[in-house]
Amino acid sequence: MPTASNSDRKFPCPICGAGLDVRESKKHKPYVVCDPCGVQMFVRNGSGIERFHALVARSQSGNALERLAEMERRYRKKCPKCGKSFWITPELMETSWFNGELTGHKCPEKGCSGVVKLEGKQ
Repeated sequence: MPTASNSDRKFPCPICGAGLDVRESKKHKPYVVCDPCGVQMFVRNGSGIERFHALVARSQSGNALERLAEMERRYRKKCPKCGKSFWITPELMETSWFNGELTGHKCPEKGCSGVVKLEGKQ
């Protein structure tokens, strides 16, 4: 059974962004648990553990949660028509019929025809 570590290391939950305590299993492999979201993330192999430790070290410098907030600002949009928030994905891309240029992202809500236009595009 995994055991908690006594360290002050934190890693952001990939769902809600809360700072999670980095724990260590009996076999010294790192993991995090977010009880409110139900997320459990276990890092199993050597290269993944090295990358995970590097991310944790960067988060200790105080900017990981800021980067997560910046990602949400860039990639989580709110439909101007129905008001629903959604994460942008390639299948939601709206392009110009004239030149194929990306113009915005379609709302994924059924029956909604809203489009979040790119900043600076109208």
